[in-house]
Amino acid sequence: MKASFVTVTCALLLSSASPSLAATYSLTDTIVGSSFYSAFDWQNIADPTHGRVNYVDQTTSRNQNLTYASSDTFILRTDFRTVLNPSGPGRNSVRIRTKKTYTNHVAVFNVRHLPQGCGTWPAIWETKEAGWPNGGETDIMEGVNDQGPNAATLHTVAGCTMPEPRAQSGRVQHHFLRHLDCNWLVNGNAGCGVRFPTGNSYGPPFNNNGGGWYVIERTPTYIKVWFWARNDGSVPAEVRNGLGQVNPNNWGVPAAYFPDTSCRIPNFFQEHNIIINLTLCGDWAGSVYGQSGCPSTCVDYVNNNPAAFQNAYFNFASIRVYQ
Repeated sequence: MKASFVTVTCALLLSSASPSLAATYSLTDTIVGSSFYSAFDWQNIADPTHGRVNYVDQTTSRNQNLTYASSDTFILRTDFRTVLNPSGPGRNSVRIRTKKTYTNHVAVFNVRHLPQGCGTWPAIWETKEAGWPNGGETDIMEGVNDQGPNAATLHTVAGCTMPEPRAQSGRVQHHFLRHLDCNWLVNGNAGCGVRFPTGNSYGPPFNNNGGGWYVIERTPTYIKVWFWARNDGSVPAEVRNGLGQVNPNNWGVPAAYFPDTSCRIPNFFQEHNIIINLTLCGDWAGSVYGQSGCPSTCVDYVNNNPAAFQNAYFNFASIRVYQ
């Protein structure tokens, strides 16, 4: 791992800074409370990542309290009451996708709680699903089995790679050079991931601290992702207070920085929906389940321990998108 612990010099910071003189974005979408129901479509589909879940439609999610809203809160969760038939469908859960699509934008996710527990695999991400991976994918928040910290990752077709070092506070997901290649065909679609520098960016430490803010900025020349914990005194006021305009040029070094050095962003990233989902087991959480110190097998655990998923929920204070 030692190759990914890189000291970022002042010269690098200056050379990597955006040349943009007009980095101010204006608020276009405020998604709070019950407005999640109108801003998102419920994806009642088979899980593409082969998880032990059954994604339900909006009516079912509301009837079963898998989603519910108040004036300043939106909850999205998995079922935690049902013992599953091993030969039947997976545990009821929810996957939602914005009706709108975005290219150049800033999105601020104010999150109070993330799904936690063995077998969980929550994600907040952006992609163009039609023709994937041709339109690219950006994972903003993602993790499995309570194993922090958070990781931000790009997935693309061949031809998009990342430089190292670069101006970010996080570190490359793994020290092998292939983890600088965002090509989905390299290394089992691991993508080019960046692990965040703080443990409270994911899992129980995130929840115990009251959550925080994940922010993505996408431009034609870079993609950046920041994280601020709830009690972080350096949270920009425009992020904390949901102001009408934001200027990411004033926010300092991001946790993850994906420049166009060897990846022309418009060539690999098309118009994206925002997706929020909670799966269980599947291609990632299931494959590393035993390494995470979790009991039994992932599928058996999910089938037979509904009460273990009482804390498997998102609590969103808001999502704000700026363009």
